[in-house]
Amino acid sequence: MAAIVSAGSTKYGKHDDKGAKELFAEAFSEALEGAKNLDPKRDVNAVFIGQMGSEYEYQAHSGSWAADYAGIPRTHAARVESACASGSTAVRVALTGIMSGLYDTVIVGGVEKMRNRGTNEVTLYLGEAGDFHMEIWNGLTFPGLFALMATAYMNRYGAREEDLARVAVKNHKHASMNPKAQYPQEITLEQAMSARPVAWPLKLYDCSPITDGASAIIITKPELAKKYTDTPVYITGFGHSTDYLGVYERDDVTWLEGAKRASDAAYRAANITVGDVDLFEVHDCFTIAELLLYEALGIAGRGEGYRAIREGLTYYDSKIPVNVSGGLKAKGHPVGATGVGQMYEIWLHLTGRAGKRQVKGAEVGVTHNMGGSGASHNVFVIER
Repeated sequence: MAAIVSAGSTKYGKHDDKGAKELFAEAFSEALEGAKNLDPKRDVNAVFIGQMGSEYEYQAHSGSWAADYAGIPRTHAARVESACASGSTAVRVALTGIMSGLYDTVIVGGVEKMRNRGTNEVTLYLGEAGDFHMEIWNGLTFPGLFALMATAYMNRYGAREEDLARVAVKNHKHASMNPKAQYPQEITLEQAMSARPVAWPLKLYDCSPITDGASAIIITKPELAKKYTDTPVYITGFGHSTDYLGVYERDDVTWLEGAKRASDAAYRAANITVGDVDLFEVHDCFTIAELLLYEALGIAGRGEGYRAIREGLTYYDSKIPVNVSGGLKAKGHPVGATGVGQMYEIWLHLTGRAGKRQVKGAEVGVTHNMGGSGASHNVFVIER
């Protein structure tokens, strides 16, 4: 389908001295440094950038400024929006352009500048990713929506609050080995369980933070990959699905049908099974989401996701590594950047650049990026 020749990312966290433009420029500059012989003015045909909200800085028209900051102001460029799945949707747009023959090489970025706004204001903006008039307008927040999923899941399958907390403990452990994570500190199960409630049963450590950050990848036709790098990795499959915008419209709030459909399509396109995958980066906006995604992506059976975390199966050095970056939970969640940042993490492992958290012998990685409360899903298979 296409090759990733290089990737880059800022540290995720709080960047008072940088806006979205500067964050994107930093991530892209790192990616460009890793692409030998690549001249953006000569070789790049398009720039796509994932960004959910221009409200944070009152600066729209992101495609134009992204191309400008990439050094190619006169090219094909656009901002792509799909809520929290904006970054991976930008990748999907670029990938279809390459597969169609329209483009040879494309820069894909993802960015969000969020920390210059207060928590209440950001919560309101993020609520636009759900059914605002039916859910948010009537008092629900995103923590509230995922809390409803969590309580239904616990009641049906026997999971406990401790199982949610174990996801947070794992992801903070992983983030402690990631120098670009927003919260690179380990936490204990006791800390997670005793943290202040946000929306029961979700507590502080069950929720992803508000984050500034950017990530970027450079993708090209497979036959051109070795021109720009000695260590290309290949996007061999992708899948996409939507679902009802509102949680209230879905048949089962303990199941992410869109994620199942998207992952099935991606595995089928890449001609793999879930057993062939060496590591996953999934959309753990809340800890319950990671458990639901274990099941939707085939990592665990339906209703058995909590058993995988109880048994420690998803640590970086265990059977099925999940969110070795620290995930959205601890690496951070700059909304538009997240999907591209997941691909950056897989690229690190497949090229042996992940340092202390390196998954040994990694050959196949999968990313899952979700928009809203499960209304959009993108899944990519990436192989060496």
